[in-house]
Parts: sequence; C-alpha cells; structure tokens
Amino acid sequence: MRKKNAGALFMDFHVSPDDRVGGQPTKTRGKATGKPAARKPARGERIEPGFVDSDSVRVDDERPQRSKTSRGKAKPAAKTKRGRRQKKPLTLGRIIFRLFSWGIILAVWGILAIGGVVLYYGMQLPSSSTWKVPDRAANIRIVAADGQLISNRGKSGGEAVSLHELPYYVPAAFVAIEDRRFYQHFGIDVIGLASVALESVKAGEVTRGASTITQQVAKNLFLTPDQTLGRKVQEAVLAVWLEQTYTKDEILELYLNRVNFGHEKYGIEAAAQFYFGKSARNISLSEAAMLAGSLQAPSRLNPRGNADLVKARQSLVLQAMSKEGYISAAEAKAATIDPSQTIRTKVTGSESYVADWVESLMTSYLGEVNQDVIVHTTINWDLQKEAEFDVREAISKYGADKGFSQGALVAMDVDGSVRALVGGVDYQKSQYNRAVTARRQPGSTFKPFVYLAGMEKGYTPDTVADDSPVDINGWKPENADGKYAGPMTLREALAKSRNTVAAILANDVGPEKVVEAAMRMGISSPLQAVPSIALGTQEVSLLELTAGYAPFANGGIGVIANVITRIETPDGKVLYDAVPTGPGRVIEPNIVAEMNDMLHAAIEIGTGKRAQLNGWPMAGKTGTSQKARDALFVGYTARMVTGVWLGNDDDKGTTLSGGNVPVEIWSQFMAKAHEGMAVADLPGAGADITVAADQQPLQPMEQPAADRPKKTLVDLLGDIFGGGN
Repeated sequence: MRKKNAGALFMDFHVSPDDRVGGQPTKTRGKATGKPAARKPARGERIEPGFVDSDSVRVDDERPQRSKTSRGKAKPAAKTKRGRRQKKPLTLGRIIFRLFSWGIILAVWGILAIGGVVLYYGMQLPSSSTWKVPDRAANIRIVAADGQLISNRGKSGGEAVSLHELPYYVPAAFVAIEDRRFYQHFGIDVIGLASVALESVKAGEVTRGASTITQQVAKNLFLTPDQTLGRKVQEAVLAVWLEQTYTKDEILELYLNRVNFGHEKYGIEAAAQFYFGKSARNISLSEAAMLAGSLQAPSRLNPRGNADLVKARQSLVLQAMSKEGYISAAEAKAATIDPSQTIRTKVTGSESYVADWVESLMTSYLGEVNQDVIVHTTINWDLQKEAEFDVREAISKYGADKGFSQGALVAMDVDGSVRALVGGVDYQKSQYNRAVTARRQPGSTFKPFVYLAGMEKGYTPDTVADDSPVDINGWKPENADGKYAGPMTLREALAKSRNTVAAILANDVGPEKVVEAAMRMGISSPLQAVPSIALGTQEVSLLELTAGYAPFANGGIGVIANVITRIETPDGKVLYDAVPTGPGRVIEPNIVAEMNDMLHAAIEIGTGKRAQLNGWPMAGKTGTSQKARDALFVGYTARMVTGVWLGNDDDKGTTLSGGNVPVEIWSQFMAKAHEGMAVADLPGAGADITVAADQQPLQPMEQPAADRPKKTLVDLLGDIFGGGN
C-alpha cells in the first residue's frame, strides 16, 4: 500500500452517492443535462477536496417511502415522535422486575448508609486493641467466726460465681426470657430485630427491646445508659467484638455477675443473698425465674417489688423456659407461685450492722481494696441472732408503753473481741448504727470512771461521803429521786447512783483526772474536763463504753474493741492476721478489786438488782440520761462484757430507766452467752479491802467566789442534763 502524505491523511476523501447508505449508482434520466458525466479517477490518482455538483449526484431520500397500493395511492406511515421509543404495555412480570430492581438499589444504598453510620460512630470508640473487659468491683465477703456468711460488701455487693457452679436452670431462665437465640446469633439478633420491628409497626409504637445478652453486656461494661443512636451503634460494634473475643458461656457469666437486680445489687450472688438469704448456687427454680424476670425493670419487678407484677413476670419466665425445652410444663406449673401465696424473701438482719462496721475498717487494714477478699471476724453467729431477737422482743413488748423505738447491744469477750453487735431494731428501715456511730449521753454508766479516779487517789469503797445538797462553783446537781440520804460509803453511793456524791468525788480528784481515767480505760470520744462530767453528760458510743468496762472484767488490762481476725484472698493468700495488741495494764490489781466490789454491789443492792445470771458473779452499772432520753446498762462477768442502750432517734424522752428493760435484755442475752461455761469469779474477788485508819470522810470542796472559774457551755449543759440512775 502506498504511503500517503501525512498532511493529507485526513483530507484524502471524496463523497459520492455510492458511499451513501442505501445509495444507488448515478444515472441519467434519459434526458441530456448538457454537462459532462463525472470521470472515475484512475487508481492512485490524487483527488483534491471539493464538492460534487448537486445536479450530477442525486441524494436518495432517507425518509420512509410510501408504498403504493393496488389503487396506486400511498399508505400513510405510522405517526411516531422522532427519537422516542414506542411505549411497551405494563405487565405483572415487568412490575415485579421493577420492584426487585428498585429493592436492590435501595438495599445497596441502605447498606452504604448503615455502613457510614457504623463507621462514623465506631471511629469515636478507642482503638480495638485497647478494648478490655473492666475488672469487676472488688467484693468483701464477711464471715462469722464459724465461717457463716454475714454479708457481702463492696460496690458489687456479692462475689462472682462461675456458670458451672449454678444449677442448670439458672442461666436457662435468663436465656429463655432475655435472648432465646443467644447461642445462635453473632452478637446481634437480626431475626429478633425484624420481629420487633414488625410488631412495633403493627402496634404503632415500640413494643419491646431487641438487645441481645451480648449487647447488654457491652452496654453495662463500656457505655453509658443514654438512649441515643450513637450509643446503640457502639453497643452493636462492641457486641460483635465480645462475640469474637469470648465464648458464649463466658459472655453469659459476665452478664450474670454484672447485671443490676435492683436495690443496688449487682450480680446474681448479691441478689440471691439479699433477696433469699442464700447463695445463687442454692436458689430454686422458682427463685431463679423471679430473678430473671426482674431484669426488665429491676426497681419494680425485683422479688420485693409489687407482688402481683412479680408473680406475673415469674410465670412468663417459666412458660418461656418450658417453650424452649429447658423444663417441662409440669415443672413450670409446680414452680409458679400461687396467686394467694406471699413471696418469701430474706429479712435483712442485725448482722448487716456488723458488716457496715467491718467495711468501714477495711481502708485502715488494707488501704484501697482492689481484689476480692474474705474477712474473718470474731462474731459468734448464734449470739448475734440471740442479741437481735432480745432487742426486738423488748421493743415489741415494752416500746409502745414506755415510749421508745430503738435499741442497741454490744457484747465482747474480756479481751475486746466483739461477739455480737446490734445497731438498731430494723436494718431495712434504718441503717444508722446506734452501737458504733451514735454518740449519746451515758448517764450514770460513766460514774465508774469517776470512782476509779477516786480509788486511784487513795479512797476505798468504804470511804464515807455525805449525800446532801451540794454547790460546786454554782453548779447544784440533784439526785434522780430528788432526795438525800446523808452519810454513806462510796460503795453504797455508787450502787444507788447518787449524783451528789459522784459530783463531790469528781470535784475532789479533779475533772482532768476523770478524763484521764476514762481515756485510759478505752473511751475515745473527746471529753472536756468540767464538773458535770461526773454525771455522764458528754456523749460516747455504746461500743467504746462497753470496751471501757473490759479492764474491770479481765483484771486491769486495757483493750481495743476488735472484730477482724484475718483477711485473705479467695485462694487463701493471707493479707492480714490479727495479733494480740492493746495498751497493756491500765489498772492496778488492788484497784480492780475495789472497783469490782463496788460494781458488784450495784447489782446486788443497787439499781441493777434485777440482773440475773444463774449464779455467775457479775457486776455493772445502770445509766439514765435527763428525761430518760437514754437508758443503759453495762454489765460483765469474768468471761464477757455486754452493754445495752434503749431510746429514740429523735431524742424524745421515755419512761425507761437503766435498771428495768435494759437490765432485762442484758440478763436474757448473757444467760444464752454463758451456756456451757464454767462459773468464774470476778478479778479481785475475796481481796481484803480495808479503810486506812487516818482516812477522812469525803467532803465537797467549796471555792471562794473570786477563785471560781467561769462556767463553760458544757457546764451549763451539765446543769440542764444532769445524769440519773
């Protein structure tokens, strides 16, 4: 082929009728035109660009030609608009095809939109490499001396339990009612979502939630409870991650140990202990169904909630379990609570006051508790329940008549080991600990510290004092009965709780010495050295007051009230082990003998003579504050010290005295506590107590007016609230 000039490459053409689509060779019409016919170029001859004469070339009409009929007339062409196709008829197949096509398009766009939303909110989460299930809040398991569970404390309120430790129907109940396809889905139940969506469309509102157990775990562990689109998307992302990271059983175990069951009880163990007084390992099918049913609305549907709602929800759970094949229909029927039956839940007992006290001590023993621990205590479970019963029984029996509604009791061995502690009559109604936290006027139960200071100065139980009107710097204390008995021994004065003699003795030895003696014996509340301290007008706790009597019972050794013996981890690692400790000797043996002589007389012939203890040598002192707002008795044997307080939280007066109901409670409790023990004498029993030949009777010391110190606010309060018997 001949190579053409590059410049003429695109100009070397000639259009002729032969080149046209459908064109025919040019012909003359039988009549000369007068113009020469076009010459056909020779092969290889160059053709210059130009236009062919319109007369020599006939351009065929490309429009449709009319065909002639037999009659010679042309048939008109179909009328159509140029460039538009003729409309095809709409058939069922075409409708289905179009719907399917648009469905695919919409689905694609929907997937892209959902993907964009997921990507947007997912990117707001931290890097997945940092995702980690947060540690469960540390649990403090508090047990009595014999291992009996007292309570669980800490933010969770209960220890974690493994899935294999639970009866099979416990996890089954939760799966049946909360997420029946739990073992089939990948963290998100697509079928469940579709079902809920359909129900909601029919009902015109959202009928129920569609979150899976895995999604609930994700929400509880990582997210806030906000009901927003972003939170729900992040919940779904985290749910898928959980499913990829943990097994189904591990996820279910996380769920059961973290979910809220109402009353701030997180985890099934905490819930079982709180509602039923037993471990989750031992709950029945009926109880498991109640707990599973409560998760829809823990504040209303927990076992202590509305009884009708709880029963209805429990029945629904049992039906779901039967439908899913976890239990038979007969088992479901047997476990359903009868509509007329009362739901029986555990009544929180007085041991919770002990648990609160123990929990408050944990920081001083371990610092921050960041792992599960078991705390072994000195509490005797049987005595704890006996103390609780005795206090409640007394309030039930005498409370309305004598005008009091609260009580407290502390019992400890003579070494300070607390065996029972009751902080109130009903922990569920009031968690205020009247044995440990409350500070009340001890009244005449404080007088032994005054007499102790007197004995240490050199007085004896046989020293004579004058029970008569007294004026100490303008302070004029009176006896509870408003009478005066004249000269009497200090033994008799303490036994009969004469206020005047106590005031004279405190003034004689000096209020500072009284404060020093009380603090040495174990009183830790701040005390002011003022004359009215003789009558117990300054407030102390029942716990420290009871501990303050322990040196009288043990021969003069100071004690620190203690309740914790050992702290260890669940696997047995010991974190703390108690060792004997205390201030050592705080009273000389001869002084102990003198004090026990006088305090024994207080029970034999004095205000505490109602105390009875089956032949046991005992001693103690009653106390009643102004207007009988507080009534107390603290008594002891050579084995145990017990203090009892009765009164009202609002400081309202009563018709009690320390020598009636408090003594009765003390006698009942101590009788139980001493069962099986060998009788023992008080320290110093039988000691020779004599009066020095040159000892003078105790007299009030009147100061000149110019030398009298100005009365403080505490003194004025003492004038108003002088102690009783």
